Amino acid sequence: MLSLTVNTPNPLFSSTRLHRLYPPQPPPNPQKPPKALSISALIIPPSSSYGTKTPSQKVYQPYRPPPSSAPPPHYRNLDTNGRLDVLSNRLGSWFEYAPLITALINEGFTSSTLEEITGIASIEQNLLVVAAQVRDSLVELADAETVSFFDSPGSPDILYEIRILNSPERVTTARFIIENGFGKKQAEELARSINDFPRRYGDRGWDYFDGNSPGDCLAFMYFRQAHEHESSFFPELSKAALERALEVVETDRARQRIEADVVGGENKDGDGGLNVDDLVRVPVVRMAVGEVAESSVVVVLPVCGEEAEVEEAPWEVGMGGEFGVVQAEKGWSKWVVLPGWGPVKGLKRGGVAVAFKKGRGVLPWRGKRRDANEEIIVVADRGRKEVEFDGGFYLVVGEEGLRVERGVKLRESGVGVSLGTVVLVVRPPREDVDQVGDDDWD
Repeated sequence: MLSLTVNTPNPLFSSTRLHRLYPPQPPPNPQKPPKALSISALIIPPSSSYGTKTPSQKVYQPYRPPPSSAPPPHYRNLDTNGRLDVLSNRLGSWFEYAPLITALINEGFTSSTLEEITGIASIEQNLLVVAAQVRDSLVELADAETVSFFDSPGSPDILYEIRILNSPERVTTARFIIENGFGKKQAEELARSINDFPRRYGDRGWDYFDGNSPGDCLAFMYFRQAHEHESSFFPELSKAALERALEVVETDRARQRIEADVVGGENKDGDGGLNVDDLVRVPVVRMAVGEVAESSVVVVLPVCGEEAEVEEAPWEVGMGGEFGVVQAEKGWSKWVVLPGWGPVKGLKRGGVAVAFKKGRGVLPWRGKRRDANEEIIVVADRGRKEVEFDGGFYLVVGEEGLRVERGVKLRESGVGVSLGTVVLVVRPPREDVDQVGDDDWD
């Protein structure tokens, strides 16, 4: 082997001479050198090695709706363009094309892209998908009539509001919404009250309401609002809340609790307080001038004014013959003729009318000042003397004589028997008022 050491340039061993003696051999597979690339963007995969994000940096996360049920069979075989066309033109029912939104999102579409193509806003996309899920839960547990009610285009707004409830609660809530004709706002309040009811354990009056009843849950929410307003400068807000509670409450026990506050929540000065004539569970009516003469059916009742007279008054009173002659089991000096209203028309035996010179101090609620000082007649059924915990009113003897008292209060005082159940309170005719029918009993 020849070994050469070159320290200084030597013409005999220049690079040109060596190349001539030993020309370089080409590589086996000659390749062209790579061309220079112009880089317009650099994409770096996320990694902690590239540093941490500052608080001002935000990572874009496209909206993705919750998973939905599969599209109906006639939509499953559609390609992407077909699905977009269905959504763009809203072909079919809303609950049929709603699952297509999730399917397209899973294919890589974003909500903003779908909004540009189909015209369905991102918020509405979410509403449709969630409402379809709620409807699917109704299909599993509810009857077909309940489910079909929510097939209309405006139903997603309502179903979306009850999404926070579990499946059994959704069924009972849906039926309550149908029965009461609730809209979006009312459905929202209803669902919120049902969801909130268990958390209110121990609140005032909570144990009187049934948590399995949608109406009771909503009534309890209004009941709480009434107490929140009772010490404010706007007592009418408390009254309005109690009225709403009575409109939606379902169980008798809860109704009695609300009525107890209605009666006890009046303004103590007797003016401007709660006029509960139209809220208590006994009809209060003002006769019209000449109403008896115009009535095709009338009822004749013995009139009493003292406790002894109530017991002694005739029990059997009837009208017979072509002229309608009044016949009683024994003689009586005072009688009253009333129109054949529903509450008194059904009194066959034991009906009696008790006359009071003033309503003040007799009735357990306080009406307007003018009404409280006028004469009234209380019609009672002596055939029903037992006091029941049903929110009714009863004729009893108090410290100042005969009066009307609520059954709830009598039960709490240990009183189980009364002189009779009150079925009607009648106010006298007035020239400036034709007739005031505070309760509808038919």
